[in-house]
Amino acid sequence: MSSCILIVDDDPVQRRLLDAIVTKIGHETLVAENGEAALRLLESGDARGISAVILDLVMPGLDGLGVLGAMRERGISLPVIVQTAQGGIETVVSAMRQGAFDFVVKPASPERLRTAIANALKVEAAGRPERTARSGGVLTFKDMVTKSPAMERVIRLGQKAAASNIPILIEGESGVGKELVARAIQGVSPRRSKPFVTVNCGAIPENLVESILFGHEKGSFTGATEKHAGKFVEAHTGTLFLDEIGDLPLDVQVKLLRAVQEGEVDPVGGRSTVKVDIRLISATHRNLLQQVKDGKFREDLFYRLNVYPIFVPPLRDRREDIPYLVRHFMARVTPSGSRGRLIDISARALNLLQAYDWPGNIRQLENAVFRASVLCEGDMLTEEEFPQIRAQVEGVAALDRSSSQAPALSPAPAVEMPRGAAEAVSAPPMLFGILKALDDRGNMRSLAEVEMDMIKMAISHYNGQMSEVARRLGIGRSTLYRKLKEYGIDPETGRAERMELS
Repeated sequence: MSSCILIVDDDPVQRRLLDAIVTKIGHETLVAENGEAALRLLESGDARGISAVILDLVMPGLDGLGVLGAMRERGISLPVIVQTAQGGIETVVSAMRQGAFDFVVKPASPERLRTAIANALKVEAAGRPERTARSGGVLTFKDMVTKSPAMERVIRLGQKAAASNIPILIEGESGVGKELVARAIQGVSPRRSKPFVTVNCGAIPENLVESILFGHEKGSFTGATEKHAGKFVEAHTGTLFLDEIGDLPLDVQVKLLRAVQEGEVDPVGGRSTVKVDIRLISATHRNLLQQVKDGKFREDLFYRLNVYPIFVPPLRDRREDIPYLVRHFMARVTPSGSRGRLIDISARALNLLQAYDWPGNIRQLENAVFRASVLCEGDMLTEEEFPQIRAQVEGVAALDRSSSQAPALSPAPAVEMPRGAAEAVSAPPMLFGILKALDDRGNMRSLAEVEMDMIKMAISHYNGQMSEVARRLGIGRSTLYRKLKEYGIDPETGRAERMELS
């Protein structure tokens, strides 16, 4: 899905390079030549469409850290990817303390930027509740858009848990709204006026996880020129939300277990522990129990976190919410009282959206509605504004019809085929969702060819969401991107640019 990325850099050459890379990835761009210009854009009407920021740290006047601080003060909550040629550890920590989402060192490769942007966009929708809370008060369960019984159960569990300090583990696929549930729990709890600190455990560089979570003392390692409190201390008296908890390294899990059990943390290089009073809410899209069995997650930590589990169902299991969510997103694209064109969505378009499985869940639905609203030339959304969704729904329907109409075949008697006759047998066509095992001559295809087709099909099926593609294929994102490069597959289209298979 195309998003708008704000590029902030005082170097015109670097701005053009970044603009070219981001545009090639498939996103739109806005550019600012300094920090002051970036803030003006972020506070203007153009800011509504911005999904992420690529920010240079070293600039004359208002530098990158100044921009991050100003965004924090003004309640502008967007994922920010900071970049600089000075990649010292203290620079990274300072940027993270100011709220940076990710960090890249110049010159960043297109693949590194692609990954950083994809990760930022993955959590961008989850950050929107924070902006809502800052601009219009505390977020509660009343702010959740739902009419489904499955989500009513989530709300009931969340309301019961809010009255206590019991550790909560929120489980569910990517994009279902786990952080929204966590913020609603905070919003109806006695800690509603206290800090709500979010940490995306999967987005922090592994060598910085311990410092970011528990803090460090001045001089504790090379580049540590000042003391850093850490997220646990920042969340003192409030709520700490650890998103993607399943991505924490095993050595950090040991210290996290101590923090949860004893209510105290050990800063890196510190001589004494620091007492903290926090409400801990964790979230994951992974099967933590399976990770425990695989030795990737500590069993003792799992049972400490999994005291009060809440499962948020995927959108395909609560399709009755789709009409309400669609109109909610349409209202955000065209706010009440504005002179926007959109008035409604056709019944056929709603039926189409409800027939789709939404592997990216609510986040994918929101992006689809936003894109359709941009494409729409009238005052009503129709099927024409959702071409990718319609193509996939019609493909599945065609496959279902083909399967249901196919006559039952009785086993044929064994017949010895003449030598060479097998080469004349044509392989069946590759239907939607089916990979062919034989080539056009009737021979078995190589594993590499089948794997390439599987990856292309996954990219198409999950609309280019590389995190979801990697998760569904059971491989890491770095492995996925390596295979894309090997096979010459364009991650935006899912098509092979070249064939290097023997």
